[in-house]
Amino acid sequence: MNSSSIFVSIFIVISIQSVTGSVNSEISWKATFNPHKVQTIMDSSNFTTLTLENIPPELIVNEVAEMQLVSQFPDRVGVDEKFQEIKVLQNAWSGNLTVRGVFLGQSEVYVELKVPGQNKTERAKEVLDVVVTRHKRVIDHIFTGTVALLVSILYINFGAALDLDKVKGILVKPIGPCIGFVGQFVLMPLIAYGLGLWLFPQAPELALGLFFTGISPGGGASNVWTVILGGNMNLSICMTAISTFSMFGMMPLWLFTLGKTIFDKAKLQVPYMKITTFAIALIVPLGIGLLIQRYLPRVRRILVRILKPCSTMLILFIVIFAIYTNYYLFQLFSWEIIIAGLGLPWCGYIFAYILARVLTQSPPDCLAIAVETGIQNTGIAIYLLQVLEQPLADMTIVVPVSVAIMTPFPLLALYAVQKIRDCCNGREHLISLNDTENSTPIHSVNASTYKEELP
Repeated sequence: MNSSSIFVSIFIVISIQSVTGSVNSEISWKATFNPHKVQTIMDSSNFTTLTLENIPPELIVNEVAEMQLVSQFPDRVGVDEKFQEIKVLQNAWSGNLTVRGVFLGQSEVYVELKVPGQNKTERAKEVLDVVVTRHKRVIDHIFTGTVALLVSILYINFGAALDLDKVKGILVKPIGPCIGFVGQFVLMPLIAYGLGLWLFPQAPELALGLFFTGISPGGGASNVWTVILGGNMNLSICMTAISTFSMFGMMPLWLFTLGKTIFDKAKLQVPYMKITTFAIALIVPLGIGLLIQRYLPRVRRILVRILKPCSTMLILFIVIFAIYTNYYLFQLFSWEIIIAGLGLPWCGYIFAYILARVLTQSPPDCLAIAVETGIQNTGIAIYLLQVLEQPLADMTIVVPVSVAIMTPFPLLALYAVQKIRDCCNGREHLISLNDTENSTPIHSVNASTYKEELP
């Protein structure tokens, strides 16, 4: 064995010893928290009782041992991490501990005892679970109720404005809607799941928020953007209708299958009943809208006129209200949140457009399919995330809010490109007209005029 190999082996042994020495998993003493799970509020404190038993003599000097607390996430839960001397009687100690709520989330708190005369500690296997929530305010209840009300109004409006004859006409050759369905309920959930695994490996609650957004139906401002960008409006409306009806089966399907892996990773129970109840609750306003269409044609005509602006305004209101009532969201914004907000809709636009082009759809249809796939109904995602317990419900909505903020940017860029192109084409047309006007005219000369001019 050469000298370099010996040096590497010694370095590995020293590294292993230093790691195992800093936190020794094979310990004889025990830590007991009572209660073992504590809930506190941001900027507030809570207490728990800690009991240490069977402390070995080698960790005690003159009936004193040195103990410290370690927070898994200090930015969420604060503890006094300095070593403190504790009086040990009969190899045991008991006392009160204080934990501080710093920010929303969950964190574990560990107990360590210092080995005298050495730069090592022993960590107890038992941990304290700490959950940090917010003060419940009146505006929070108003927000929850308002979101439910606005989403219900949106679905009443949609049911009344749905043109069933046009939908039936498009469904005769449902190539475009089928592509849109695959993009909406196959591509988008898988993209959201993959992005969540990549961006939030240590934060399954944020991956859950992204997944809820990815399995939400299309809609929102998709019809408006399709018209603005010159896509097939009828196809867009048909896809929105199919997406809206399909969500009642597809969202629970994804949540109870692939979504369950995220719930398991976050150590959460899937709220089957709540999700089912929330999804079924949307059928009622949709049915009311269809009844209005059938029996109140005059009201239906009014709702058809206001559908587009109403949809856009309601979604914007929900997102803005969510930001206003949950201003802490901006503290949660990180590069991962921004990439998630950009990545989900942008991947939806690109992949859906490529899929439509490969299947030889017309440019207006490709545009409608891409827009309808990429734009998620973030209001529905925010609405459904309310089924989660606190603080997860508060933490997860940052993802659909980020998606809602980032979604329009590529569409605005495309609209700007179209306008610049139209201006350039218009200028070229103007130049060609000016050239024609400035050119020398060629007059026709008939025979009589020519004869009169002869001498």
